[in-house]
Amino acid sequence: MVMAILLVVIVDLTVLFHILSPWWLTPLASNWQQMDNTLTITLAITGFVFVFLNLFLVYTLLRFRHRKGRRAGYEPDNKKLEWWLTGVTTVGIIALLAPGLLVYAEFVNVPANALKVEVLGQQWQWRFRFPGASGKLGRSSIGLVSAANPFGLDPADPAGQDNILVNNNELHLPVNVPVEMLLRSQDVLHDFYVPPFRARMNMIPGMVTSFWFTPNKVGRYEVLCAQLCGIGHAGMRGYVVVEEMANFKTWLQSQQTFAVSMMPQQPHPVGTAPDTLIAQGKALATSKACFSCHTVDGSALVGPTWKGLFGKTETMANGSTAMVDEAYLKNFIRQPQARVVKGFTPMMPTIPMTDDELTALVAYIKSLGAQPATTNTAGVTAGNGQ
Repeated sequence: MVMAILLVVIVDLTVLFHILSPWWLTPLASNWQQMDNTLTITLAITGFVFVFLNLFLVYTLLRFRHRKGRRAGYEPDNKKLEWWLTGVTTVGIIALLAPGLLVYAEFVNVPANALKVEVLGQQWQWRFRFPGASGKLGRSSIGLVSAANPFGLDPADPAGQDNILVNNNELHLPVNVPVEMLLRSQDVLHDFYVPPFRARMNMIPGMVTSFWFTPNKVGRYEVLCAQLCGIGHAGMRGYVVVEEMANFKTWLQSQQTFAVSMMPQQPHPVGTAPDTLIAQGKALATSKACFSCHTVDGSALVGPTWKGLFGKTETMANGSTAMVDEAYLKNFIRQPQARVVKGFTPMMPTIPMTDDELTALVAYIKSLGAQPATTNTAGVTAGNGQ
């Protein structure tokens, strides 16, 4: 009897929680209302089954409870009941799968007028590419990836010369225009996910995956990586800004083309203000998710804190020591697996950077002071020595 009462209470509380819950689907920012409808159908079916099975269990506990002088009958099979169970289960599975198949059929059927955007994922940062005036995305190859060419575009392909490159984690899109997202990964499995858009897709190394949606609400939405991709996974974030077409075109025209990015770089002028370099370095550290592993306040994360790092003498895992100066930092960032600092695990990925970017990042780290870094209670800061 106690078990039956508990089951009734659980069912009542579950239904009541669903009715009064503050956690509802966020307002749509895209055209995928049918995804919400599919989720609602799934919740309704599974919710009905949950309530029915628990109440049926209550019935059996009461109807067939132990009574003196009564024994359970032996029935090895029941063809009628088996047919009923098979039929009801089949109908339930069809009701769950059919709406999803219909939604997926539209999910992969991209409109002809969709704007193409390439999303490039790499531990732990996002980059984006648009076709230029030609309307085509140029060829790319992992073998061509370098600090100066992080997208791995083929310089010999004329179609890629006017491609527009976005080398940071903020993507702008026009409102009420269908967008086809072409997804590539440079290293491991990632997943480009903007929750209000409902649509998402895995990014698999060695292949191009895709999905499409139509953003229909102006706003700024956070991008998440929905596949565990390494120690900095939680910090692999970005933003999608949905705006009017005029604002989008202005933003797009301010971005660099591939042809311009491949021109010989001019070094920073001798008189470049230190504050300018520091600001550039801080922005770079944010866009490349450096703060997923490193702090600037002396606290410990999976990587060493940058506070007081510059000018410090580091001890390597092999017992050697090294002064943290500009050369040390640049070498470590360029080749993070070359040396291992004692007490840290060599897990930092190689992040392509141009010479100017590297100079700015080092200037920012240098600006954080030269006080001794804080250690934990054990006297060792755990994490990555790179």
